[in-house]
Amino acid sequence: MTTHFINNQRVPGSSGDTIPVLDPSDGQVFAHLARGNAEDIRKAVAAARKAADGGAWSQLAPVERGRLLHKLSDAILAHHDELWRLEMRDCGKPVKQAKLDATAVARYFEYYAGACDKLHGDTIPYTPGFAVMTFYEPHGVTGHIIPWNYPMQIFGRSVGGALAAGNACVVKPAEDACLSLLRIAELAAECGFPDGALNIVTGYGHEAGQALADAEGIDHISFTGSARVGTIIAQSAAKRHVPVTLELGGKSPQIVFADANLDEAIPVIINAIIQNAGQTCSAGSRLLIEASAYERVLAAVGQRIKALKVGPALTDCDVGPLIRANQLQRVNEFLASVRPERSEGSDARNASIVAQGSIVPEAPATGFYAKPTLIADVAADASLAQDEVFGPVLAAMSFKDEADAIRLANSTAYGLVAGVWTENGGRAMRMARAVKGGQVFINNYGAGGGVELPFGGVKSSGYGREKGFEALYGFSVMKTVVIKHG
Repeated sequence: MTTHFINNQRVPGSSGDTIPVLDPSDGQVFAHLARGNAEDIRKAVAAARKAADGGAWSQLAPVERGRLLHKLSDAILAHHDELWRLEMRDCGKPVKQAKLDATAVARYFEYYAGACDKLHGDTIPYTPGFAVMTFYEPHGVTGHIIPWNYPMQIFGRSVGGALAAGNACVVKPAEDACLSLLRIAELAAECGFPDGALNIVTGYGHEAGQALADAEGIDHISFTGSARVGTIIAQSAAKRHVPVTLELGGKSPQIVFADANLDEAIPVIINAIIQNAGQTCSAGSRLLIEASAYERVLAAVGQRIKALKVGPALTDCDVGPLIRANQLQRVNEFLASVRPERSEGSDARNASIVAQGSIVPEAPATGFYAKPTLIADVAADASLAQDEVFGPVLAAMSFKDEADAIRLANSTAYGLVAGVWTENGGRAMRMARAVKGGQVFINNYGAGGGVELPFGGVKSSGYGREKGFEALYGFSVMKTVVIKHG
């Protein structure tokens, strides 16, 4: 699809240039996208501005917005098969993951459809002779820069919340994964969304993405991606005093105490690092194990890792390919510094590979495949423990006691998600309060997606919240009205 989607129409790119779209399963080009630029962003913002400033979208009652969002949710489910197939080929997701993502985006719009008319203001007791009211109003036009790892899900949680609050949206998806979102925008138009309410411009981050961050007429920016790019976005927005919501990286710990129920913990720990081939901001990429249970847990996790199969998206293996060649190169560079196997009496300062999954024989050599890998004895200050790998690589280390576990859990620049595994209720609460992060899961992790659960980070994992009702406050502005009535 070599067009943008602006003002409910397919619009050719201003430059005429295109971007090739690769299938991660075989590395081959199967489509092209319009290479958007500042002029395309200008057109999209103008369309959104008209919709927000007196246009049909701004005139809809909240209940009517909700009905449109509900229609879109139903349309997504009606086109479920088409959408998951687009996402699967675009991102290399195994069939089961792609299907879950298509279901999840419908659930986001269903959730926010029901929230549109429930964003209530308040009255405030004040001086006699005065009445004070608060209202939540939309920012106006919101910009959304969507990453390639979960295009549909992050589109749903970000754009769904913004539309529910009454904003008109301009979306710049990652150049690696746009096809499902372009189709959803078409479905929105078919459902009756007014012109300009939802606009999508495809292109590279340093061109179209930067132009969106710099654009006059954008009142709020939502960005999900790396901490480095998040800083650039925030700096651009700050020049115009535009608020931002940043959901950035993570180096999330799975903290396993000796009393943990391993039958429940280990399958969840495995899934949290292999889901989407580890290309997840909230991936449980650090495994912190109480020293007395270290070898036992390591062996059990390693056994599961060895059984994992990696293959093309359509084979629906445990793990699919990475999104692109440079992502595979990044993962391999992390692994290059690690000893290939762990010897008896290993020095804890010398990380080594304990277990790896396998790539199925039918996987094309031109695809971007990384073996799931468990690495033991990782030092707390090592790059493997501090930096996002964004691949199926799990770094294990031991801790002595609660205080040591907290120290290790909080020892990175990030603070997105944490998992705590223990049967001790008091310890669970102490850990939940002490660990620095936006979400802490006790004896579970991820809670099945949790559309209702506010999501975001602290420290270098960003600020602001999406998902849940809390997102509506970020996508709106409180206005205080003071009336003197005598």
